[in-house]
This record gives sequence, C-alpha cells and structure tokens, in this order.
Amino acid sequence: MSFGTYARKVRDRSLPYGLRVSALRSCVQLYRPIGFHATLGFLGEIAGPFQRDEAALLRALDAIEASRAQWHADMREYAHRRRQAKQRGYRIPPAQDRNPNGFPPIWYGAARSAALSALRYWSRRRLPSLRVTAAGVGNTVDVLVTAALSSGGDLASGQRQLLVLAVAELEGRMQPDLWSDDPVAYFRARDLLKIARLLETASDDGQPQASADG
Repeated sequence: MSFGTYARKVRDRSLPYGLRVSALRSCVQLYRPIGFHATLGFLGEIAGPFQRDEAALLRALDAIEASRAQWHADMREYAHRRRQAKQRGYRIPPAQDRNPNGFPPIWYGAARSAALSALRYWSRRRLPSLRVTAAGVGNTVDVLVTAALSSGGDLASGQRQLLVLAVAELEGRMQPDLWSDDPVAYFRARDLLKIARLLETASDDGQPQASADG
C-alpha cells in the first residue's frame, strides 16, 4: 500500500489503536531517511509516546508527513533546475549539486536534530560492535560520534578533517569485490559509512533544511 493509505489508517479512529500504530510504522518503512528504528526513536522524541497516546500518534504522523512533503518539493525543484541546466547545455550535474532522488539524503525540516538522534541510536545499539570489528576507522568514527553527541553536533576543525578521511576510506571499501569476498566486512563498512554521513549532517550548521530536505 501507499504512504497515503497508511497515513489514513493512522488517522482512522474507527480502527483498533494497535493497528493505527502499525500503520505509522508502515509509513516509516516508506520514509526513513535516518533508518527505520532511528526514525521511530526520533518521532518518539519529537511527538511523545505514540505507542499509547493518540495525540502523540497524530503529532508523529504530522511530523513524518511534513518532512516527506518537503523531500518531494526538493525533488521537484531539483528536476526543474536540471531541466534548465540541460537547456543551457549542461548535461552533467556538478559534483556539489545534491541530488535528493532515490533515498532521502536527510530528514527534511530537521536535518541536524534527526541526525543527532540517529547517532544516539547507533551509539547505544550498534557502534560498539562495529568499533571492535572494524578497528582503525571504526575507532575514529566512534571518537567522532562521542564528540558530536557531547557538543550538540559541533566538531573542531581537526575532527572535521578526520571525518573527511574516514568517509573517503569507507567509500573506498564499498567495492563489489569486498561484497563477494567478505560480505560481513562489507556490511560493517556500509554501516560505518551511514554513521559518518550522519556525522556530516549533524556537524553542519549550513546543512540544507529543504524548506522548499530524506
């Protein structure tokens, strides 16, 4: 079913409450820029205990709908810019031109706070094991996550440089031969890269909020 169909189920007071909560989770399955569990956690932070409180449930739905609508507006604006550029002969978008298509790149409307919420989730649930198994770059990401969470996202210039190097190393690991030779290592690198991307968003005051952004 579509996002809109699930959203209508969330608002339908004739349905059992548990089914409405399940419908919200289905909305999250379809729009989860910071990951499924991290998105649920963030909605709980900004809306309240939606699993048992109807007002919180509706606030959570409003929040995810508003963010998703801004993402759609960003995609429309990007498509418009690309059409204009192609008419001027620029067929290839510049490297710095953020493409919002595909998977949402940020939580639209609250990019930084959502990234910090997701980092808290990763720090509690997954990062300790990734740090141990990935060594080197895993330790670097762990240190940077701790620094970002203690400062509300701010990183010093030296820490930002470490993040740039960590992202480059992790991107280099995301190769097809690693997937075929050592899928476990591939998924560890993939997860660490996700965390590093969250760090980029959390530490960037100038990150687009997609006020017409994932």
